[in-house]
Amino acid sequence: MPQIKFTHSTSKIKSLADGISYSIMQGDLKLGDNLLSINEASALYKVSRDTVFKAYNELKRREIIDSNPTKGYFVKGEVNHVLLLLDTYSSFKQNLYHRFVANLPENYKVDLIFHQYNERLFETIIRENIGKYSMYVVMNFSNDQFSEALKLIPSNKLLLLDFGNFEKTDYSFICQNFDQSLYNCLKEGEALLRKYTKLTFVFPEEVCHPVSAIEYFKKFCFEQNFEYEIIRNESDWKGVEAGTAYLCILSEDLVKIIKDADITGLNIGSDIGLISYNNEAVLEVIKNGISAISVDFGLMGEKAANFVTTKKPIQEYLTTRLIIRNSI
Repeated sequence: MPQIKFTHSTSKIKSLADGISYSIMQGDLKLGDNLLSINEASALYKVSRDTVFKAYNELKRREIIDSNPTKGYFVKGEVNHVLLLLDTYSSFKQNLYHRFVANLPENYKVDLIFHQYNERLFETIIRENIGKYSMYVVMNFSNDQFSEALKLIPSNKLLLLDFGNFEKTDYSFICQNFDQSLYNCLKEGEALLRKYTKLTFVFPEEVCHPVSAIEYFKKFCFEQNFEYEIIRNESDWKGVEAGTAYLCILSEDLVKIIKDADITGLNIGSDIGLISYNNEAVLEVIKNGISAISVDFGLMGEKAANFVTTKKPIQEYLTTRLIIRNSI
């Protein structure tokens, strides 16, 4: 039986269940091995019989262990403990998480952590969790740089999500394209955008969105003969202008433009256009519908779950779509 370190931050039941689970995942306890009886475990770990009973029941619920009258408690199955490391919280990342969990069997346990685009935090999370999980599903902190820390994870246990404009031939990934796909979406909506004389990309410098998208925005505007503007700083903002279509990455900028339009009496979808980057459910109802350029994050979560359960390698760029609503 494993050594268990009990702390005040985690219940004894969870500590005991996680400790046994970790030993199974590491191979210290193998399929068919017997566990200590409830009385023996109670004495060894100096916890109540009820604590051991509840910890064993939790492991039985996860289908990791089982029991019968002749054999007692024994290892029944694999430990499927998954680290899902995302960048930041948002409603579309929440959709990814829910679809991911919904498509996993009940005996899979998922720990969700956010690295907040902090490279040091990202590397610390990876390094401190090597060997603690059976599978790792990770959004890198950068679209252009592959973190060296990720090389510590066996490639067959790692799935890269979302970002990925770097060499990743040896790894499974489900990513989106931020460059040509943006151009293609704007081209798809060109007929609707023609009612506007100017296109403005609201792209704050502090946003961790691939800067390369700006070049493809410019490319579209140049080739289709649109006047354009890139807003990187707050000081560049002069308020909404009639005859302009705005592409926003941040929801805060989307709200600011809607408020400015209301104050100045400009109608969204006729006087000004508005497109959000990354689709959210609320965009369907705001101002009779806000258009969006987005991949299906729910589908990303579903495909990630399939990789985790089947262990079948995948290398796929999800389709980026222009979702047309009344705002353009």
